[in-house]
Amino acid sequence: MTNILKAPSAESEPSPPASPLLRFYRSSLGKKLITGATGLALAAFVLAHMVGNLLLLVSRDAYNAYARLVENLGVPFYAFELALLAVVLLHAAVGIEIFWRKRQARPAGYSTYQSAGGPSYQTISSRTMIVTGSVMAAFLVFHLRAFKFGPYYTTQLGGEPVRDLARLVIEDFHQLPYVVGYSVILLLLASHLRHGLWSALQSIGLLHRGLRPMAYGASAVLGSGIAIGFLLLPWAIYLGLVS
Repeated sequence: MTNILKAPSAESEPSPPASPLLRFYRSSLGKKLITGATGLALAAFVLAHMVGNLLLLVSRDAYNAYARLVENLGVPFYAFELALLAVVLLHAAVGIEIFWRKRQARPAGYSTYQSAGGPSYQTISSRTMIVTGSVMAAFLVFHLRAFKFGPYYTTQLGGEPVRDLARLVIEDFHQLPYVVGYSVILLLLASHLRHGLWSALQSIGLLHRGLRPMAYGASAVLGSGIAIGFLLLPWAIYLGLVS
């Protein structure tokens, strides 16, 4: 009898072990920690951005000086922009994957939502996170094109030529469609933050059961406050209070 030697099939070959970082990313705990940490980082940036915007309520020079200060940071500024882009992409990618896995696990969905015991935190905000996040991501592209890469006006500040970003902002917010559209986006941001902030704190393990109601309420207040802070400027410009 002739013995026939067969080459081992590819299926029998053990796959190389995944790296600890990849295993962490693939785990449900890892995804929760990633979305929580990146979400809080983005919320902190949004809050700082809102405060910077309000400088235009003080004066054009104050706003342009702030913009020049940021741009003059040079390499650290560009490194921060790249890091921020990475955080946005990571937050979006993990959020979409979590949403998709939930849909696959429960394709039919539920017509009603009920608490499994204790207070329920199911709200329209929590059930529309993927929608509000997607719309804001699309708006971010438009927002960057309109302002960061928009017309480059110049003015004098301290005897030096600088970009007149204040003029660009005022020109855009004199248009009612832009102001209304911006307002809608800010309402979506408030909804996203209402659920996102307290959920992020819970995901990274900073909340126990007793703190959840307080954090839930504080998230709604902070999310609404950030949205209102952003809305002050466009409506003040459109109503002629800032020129």
